[in-house]
Amino acid sequence: MAQTYLDIPPELGPVHSLLAEGLARVERRFDEHLASELLPVERLCAHIERYRGKMLRPSLVMLAGLACGRRDISEEQVTIAAVCEMVHMATLVHDDVLDEAENRRRGRTVNHLYGNEAAVILGDYLIAGAYHLCTTIDSLAAARLIGEVSMTLCGGELLQLHHRDDYSLDEPTYFAILDRKTAALIGVSCRLGAMLAGAGEPIQDAMEAFGRQLGIAFQIQDDLIDLLGSESVAGKSVGKDLEKGKLTLPMLLHLGGLEAGERGRLLDRLAAAGGGGDGDGAGARRAARLLRDELIASGAVDGARERARSLVAEARGRLGVLGPSPAREMLDLMARAVAERDF
Repeated sequence: MAQTYLDIPPELGPVHSLLAEGLARVERRFDEHLASELLPVERLCAHIERYRGKMLRPSLVMLAGLACGRRDISEEQVTIAAVCEMVHMATLVHDDVLDEAENRRRGRTVNHLYGNEAAVILGDYLIAGAYHLCTTIDSLAAARLIGEVSMTLCGGELLQLHHRDDYSLDEPTYFAILDRKTAALIGVSCRLGAMLAGAGEPIQDAMEAFGRQLGIAFQIQDDLIDLLGSESVAGKSVGKDLEKGKLTLPMLLHLGGLEAGERGRLLDRLAAAGGGGDGDGAGARRAARLLRDELIASGAVDGARERARSLVAEARGRLGVLGPSPAREMLDLMARAVAERDF
């Protein structure tokens, strides 16, 4: 069952119960569709059940539908919610390979336990399963959106890979990476929920914009967790961004505030520490520890947090196209929770 991460006021109890029931249906649909008579495949699929967290994307599919006028959660919405979660899970499995991560959701990653080859093919199996499941509903538009967003996700990852060890990375490119690799699927989840509820194009557009801004804010917070958090709290490997030569918003803001000489010395320090992913990463982890105090003192951490809060505020404003409802209030509550995530 998905983790509870919101303090639900009493007046939202009924819609929260409806959502919890819908998420249970999504989990069953997910598991049933991936079931295999092949024991090794079944074992790997059972392992990724541990990857389930807050199930943000399925929640957004169903809440968007309810906020757009549905009184219940349809079978089509359950199916599309499961499809979005499969695509997301595939990205997690592949990300762990790229980052050489050992832990996720306080457990061992697929690549750590079974090797990169198995992890890569499992990610492909999840993507194929998502496309197959998507064809079981009578909506060519939904299938087209899922295919398009999957390509966008891969494009975002390739863009990020291209800019590893690129210490001249600028903010527009950083945000383009976030929009493609994280925000796009969250936005499409919101759009699909509205579309399957019969909402018109203007509301679908507003819901997708809500999801994309929320997704960028979510990833900024995730980048902060990677920089400042502990593995015991985050539940996954941390410090991987610096170790793999990936610049994130706190570093960009910090570098942007330095004089040319100071910037050059810091970049030399990062290169000397092995921040590009060479060796065992110990040098990069030492560099990360030293950098934390500098980033906090310079205001870069607070600046990144404020950028995330600003994006959440803009996203919440998009909900104004919807009529008042408990589902809209729940979407607003989820948005606020993104900006207040603990480290």
